[in-house]
Amino acid sequence: MRVRSLLFTLSVFILIMSCQTEKEKLPIYGEREAVETENGTDTLYHTIGSFELLNQDSATVSDKDFDDKIYIADFFFTNCPTICPTTQRNLLSVYKEFKNDDRIAFLSHSVDFKYDSPSVLKAYAKNLGVEGTQWQFLSGTKSEIYGLSDDYLVFVEEDENAPGGYEHQGYFVLVDKEKRIRGAYDGTDMLQVKKLIKDIPLLLDEYK
Repeated sequence: MRVRSLLFTLSVFILIMSCQTEKEKLPIYGEREAVETENGTDTLYHTIGSFELLNQDSATVSDKDFDDKIYIADFFFTNCPTICPTTQRNLLSVYKEFKNDDRIAFLSHSVDFKYDSPSVLKAYAKNLGVEGTQWQFLSGTKSEIYGLSDDYLVFVEEDENAPGGYEHQGYFVLVDKEKRIRGAYDGTDMLQVKKLIKDIPLLLDEYK
């Protein structure tokens, strides 16, 4: 009986230790499909498509610039009278947590294709306290930006009846190096923002 008890205790200990050493992983969001390959069945995940947009320095930025980075993306506009002042201030708190970490980037896409030119975005970034290129403020045509919003699974719409002329969700979308969505966080909710701050190191750990 003593031997059985010892073996049972040892097996429980090994199980607990294996659970503790197994790294926690974030889920992968979006549609997926099974694809047959020569090595068997593989899973094809939803990813962010290719893009070329202008940033606040009037430089062309493409998806390839983020091939070896994880990044946080959102949609906003500089004259937004509703959620944007809150979401961009909260995203600034995330930026400050990871400032100068070259493994992480921030992409804010303007939904106001009529007004938010690179020079307007440059002034906005400066007033927000953002320097350098770790946080990109991006502008493009309506089809470019609104097409990307579909990839990020974020609702964006031009609406003359909406405050400021645009309707959009205030999610922060966490994207991995494979351009897959690994999290979506309500940018108006500080509890969600704090969860994002905790989830970023978990995602980085997957690449160690």
